[in-house]
Amino acid sequence: MAVTTPTETMVAEVMAELAALDDPKARAVNERHGDDHGVNLSKLRAVAKRLKTQQELACRLWETGDTAARLLALLICRPKAFERDALDAMLREARAPKVHDWLVNYVVKKNPHSEELRQAWSADPDPVVASAGWALTTERVAKKPEALDLVGLLDVIEAEMKDAPDRLQWAMNHCLAQIGIEHAEYRTRALAIGERLEVLKDYPTSPGCTSPFAPIWITEMVRRQNAE
Repeated sequence: MAVTTPTETMVAEVMAELAALDDPKARAVNERHGDDHGVNLSKLRAVAKRLKTQQELACRLWETGDTAARLLALLICRPKAFERDALDAMLREARAPKVHDWLVNYVVKKNPHSEELRQAWSADPDPVVASAGWALTTERVAKKPEALDLVGLLDVIEAEMKDAPDRLQWAMNHCLAQIGIEHAEYRTRALAIGERLEVLKDYPTSPGCTSPFAPIWITEMVRRQNAE
């Protein structure tokens, strides 16, 4: 006779709760962005706040493969508890953009293996994996640029961003903007690269939001910094 463990019971209860929260309208919106779930993220965060940190439960929820469950897992896990290979495997499984983003931003950035993974992922032939490496590099450009080859990064961006697949292109563009915003000595070159490549120049931007087109983004953020 199979014995149900407390964690298995909890997984079943949480999955039932997530299923009850699934909203067809939210699912339709999310699916347009490549995310196959229909749970409002504010409600998902409320569930996470109630559950608090539970590493074993987080691992079991991740194993379900369900996108909403994986997002919840990333909110209740212990980021520093994961080994390098586990995070690498998780990233390669995380094809939904929101799961990918949360994994990088909420977990990998707080993990002691983040720098090793940054270097490995940046050179990965899979553009989605490489985009995670670039996201981690952007974080370093802003917070810990020491020992980063910023000229080398600009060289790669200039040569490869124009023809990069969408998610990799987006991550490289963010890095370009961050270099221009944070490092005045490279700002002129960053602006010139953005102007010449015209990546995301026509990206639709909501009123009150800053365009992701690097020259506009850099100029606006520098203006705000100078106004403070």
